Amino acid sequence: MDRSRRLARREARRDARRDAPREAGRDAAGGGRPAAPPAASRLTLRRTRNRRRAGSVWSRLPQPSALVDACGRLVRRSLPAVAALAVLAVLGGALWAGYRWLTRSPRFAITEIAVRGALHVDPDALRARLPIHVGDNAFADLTAAARAAAADPWIAAVDVRRVLPHTIAVEIREHAAAAVAAIGEDELYLVDAAGRPFKRAAIEAGEADGLPMITGLDRAAFAADPAAALATLRAAIAAVDRWRAAHRPAIGEVHIDPHGAVTLHTYDPAIAIQLGALGDDAGARLHAFDTAWAGLSDAERARTRAIHLGARPDHVTVAFATD
Repeated sequence: MDRSRRLARREARRDARRDAPREAGRDAAGGGRPAAPPAASRLTLRRTRNRRRAGSVWSRLPQPSALVDACGRLVRRSLPAVAALAVLAVLGGALWAGYRWLTRSPRFAITEIAVRGALHVDPDALRARLPIHVGDNAFADLTAAARAAAADPWIAAVDVRRVLPHTIAVEIREHAAAAVAAIGEDELYLVDAAGRPFKRAAIEAGEADGLPMITGLDRAAFAADPAAALATLRAAIAAVDRWRAAHRPAIGEVHIDPHGAVTLHTYDPAIAIQLGALGDDAGARLHAFDTAWAGLSDAERARTRAIHLGARPDHVTVAFATD
């Protein structure tokens, strides 16, 4: 009887295994729930325990020998950087000490401030304006000294340098006054060859002696168009230079009217020479003046009061004084 039961159970298990695929297909076709994965599936995650035995805190600390080796390696790697920093510190200290000695040592005290190239500038007044004086250290700031010297209106360029151990040399280049320009009412300025006014003219000091005076200029014209005003001054100075290039009467004044026409006024005799507007034909007009002036006698020249040089080079008008 036991044997028959075992055979029955075996037959039941065989039938179950044979019917399992059919049930799975039937469930899939009918939209049923999928079968659960087997217990031994590869997707099953198992939690593993850390079987490492916990040790004491002291056992986890590095050994003293390892610490000594690590410190030794760190020191050996840091030696080049430490040596470089030490060298830089020594050099910096030496430079600072040298600078302190140079700027404070009485060996480099200034005994002379030599001013060279001064024609109109008073050397003593220039020395008094400088921020350095006799007795100061020669390594003082020369930039400030050059800036103070350049504040003088006569000075166009300045170079201040040391001549060790005890001298400061101040080389200056002054403006060259080419004319005196009357700008506005009773305002006279010295003008260089480029037409730039650089200084108020001190008539009582003789700064305008021997210089032609340019008149007819308006301060408002300078304010409105400085470039055009400077060009007018340059043209007037160029006219004086061309006049002086030959043996002609000395010019005392150059008058420029609002239309740009130029009239030259001589000293002795006092003659007004109307050149007209300056242009490329100025040379031809000057040649016409030379021809007319050469044809006058001494008595006629003494009586001449005006000469008009027209647009035609061969046409010259001479006005004589009436007795």
